[in-house]
Amino acid sequence: MNYETARKFLIDQTFIAKENTEETLLKRMQQGKPPVPGQITSILLALKVVFENLKEATTIDKELAYALYQLAVKTQMLFAGGRKAGVEWPPLLKEDLLRIAIAAESIFSGRWQNLH
Repeated sequence: MNYETARKFLIDQTFIAKENTEETLLKRMQQGKPPVPGQITSILLALKVVFENLKEATTIDKELAYALYQLAVKTQMLFAGGRKAGVEWPPLLKEDLLRIAIAAESIFSGRWQNLH
């Protein structure tokens, strides 16, 4: 996966309102559905590619920054809201969302961080 593909993939995962976006992470979570198999792995891979390409950068484009925010923060809010509404999320989703948040933070800091 190259940088442009990874960037586009991450941005696409945050679409909620567009048609034909039922498989995006935010859309699925908004509907109380778990990620599709491999979706979290693909997001983490894309985040790592973006990190590698931006670790020396001093700026980040607004569209990507907004996508990173949504993947890091909005997914946590949707997870908590879903749980409160009685959604039974997959057992490892909370930890996966934390990994996404840490990877997004790594992109902003320029230093890769791990969950533990």
